[in-house]
Amino acid sequence: MYRIGEDELKELEKVIKSGKLFRVGNKDAGHTLAVETFERELAEKIGVKYALCLSGGGTSALICGLVGLGIGPGDEVIVPAYTFMATALAVLAVGAIPVLAEVDESLMMDPIDLEKKISASTRAVIPVHMVGLSADMEKINQVAKKHGLKVLEDACQADGVSFKGKRLGSWGDAGAFSFNFYKIISCGDGGALVTENRQVYERALVYHDGGASFRPYKEDLEIEVFIGVQLRASEIMGAVLKAQLRRMDGILEDLGKVRRQMLDELGGVPGLRFAKYNDPAKDQGTVIPFIFDSEKQARKFAGSEGVRGWLPIDTGRHIYSNWEPILEKRVGGHPLRNPFNHPANKSLRTEYSKEMCPVTLDICSRTVFVSLYPDWTRENVATVIENCRKAAKTL
Repeated sequence: MYRIGEDELKELEKVIKSGKLFRVGNKDAGHTLAVETFERELAEKIGVKYALCLSGGGTSALICGLVGLGIGPGDEVIVPAYTFMATALAVLAVGAIPVLAEVDESLMMDPIDLEKKISASTRAVIPVHMVGLSADMEKINQVAKKHGLKVLEDACQADGVSFKGKRLGSWGDAGAFSFNFYKIISCGDGGALVTENRQVYERALVYHDGGASFRPYKEDLEIEVFIGVQLRASEIMGAVLKAQLRRMDGILEDLGKVRRQMLDELGGVPGLRFAKYNDPAKDQGTVIPFIFDSEKQARKFAGSEGVRGWLPIDTGRHIYSNWEPILEKRVGGHPLRNPFNHPANKSLRTEYSKEMCPVTLDICSRTVFVSLYPDWTRENVATVIENCRKAAKTL
C-alpha cells in the first residue's frame, strides 16, 4: 500500500456512525451506500458502464468475469506463464481449463505465441498487466477478434494504469482489479470487475451474491437469477476504497515522475537495456524493467549495492513452474469437483510440465525489476540512479 490516512478515516467514520455495514441498504434509512458510490466512481474513472466491487480480491473478480462471459466446462482459456497463480486458478474455478502461453521481453503475454496456442476449444484469453506494465492490448485484441475469443484483462497489478491513453480494464470484454495490501490502491483485500456489457455485469452480479433472489436490484435484471456464491463487499471496504480511488491518479502521477527521471538518466548507459515497453510512451510501471544477456549478469546487477533490484523468476508464486496444485491437478477438494476429471474437458489440453514454457523461464531469469515509490524525492531517485550507473560498470 502506497498511501493511507485521514481521508480513509473520515469515510470509515461515516459508515460506522451510520451503523449500516452491509452493502445492501436504503439511503433514506441512513445507509451511506459506500460500495455503490465506489462502483459508480470506479466505472467512470476506468471509462466503462459497469463496475462490481467484490470481497475475495482480484481472484474473485476474475472468477466473476469468467462467469459473466459464460466460460465453463469444455472451454480452454489462455493465460500467460508469468502471472500470479490466481489467473489460472480462476479458470479452473469455473470448470474450464487454463492453457499457458509464453511471455515476450515485455514480460507480458506474447501475442504471437497466443495465436499459436489457440485451439478449436479456446473460448477466451486473459492477458495480465504485471507490475503496472501493460500487455499489448491492440495486438491481443486483434488476435482475439480474428478467432472469436472473449478477452478478460487481469489488471490486478495495474489499478488505474493506461495503455495508449485508455485505462486498462476497458480494452477487453471485461477487466479485473485487485485491492489487496500490495496493490496501487488498497482496502487490505478485495477486488472489482468492470465491463461495458450489461449481460456480463448482470451474470457477475448474480453470481457474486447468493442472496440475489431477495435483493431490490432483482427487478431490474434482464437475466434470470441463478445460484451463485457470496463475494459481496462490505461498506467498510467501500468506504476505504472511495478514499483510495481519490488518491489513485496522484499516486500514478508521482510514480510517473520517478519513472521518467530514471528512464531519462539511465537511457543509453552502457551495459543497461530496458525491457520492452508495449506503450511507446513508457507511461506505465511500478518498476523499471531491465533485461540482460544472461542470468549471471542480471543477478550481479540486482545484487549490487543500492540497486535494490529483484528478478521475477525469484518470486516463485508468479512463475507457472511453481504452481504445484495446478501442475499436479489437485483442484476443488473433491474428485467430482475437479475440472480435470470433468467429461466435458476430456479432450482438452490438460498436460502440464515445469519445462513447457522455456521462453518465459529464460526471460524471467534475465530480467531485473527496480521498484518505484511515489513518495521518493528527486534526491532519493538520484541516489538509485547513481547506484545503477555504478552497478552497470561492473557488468
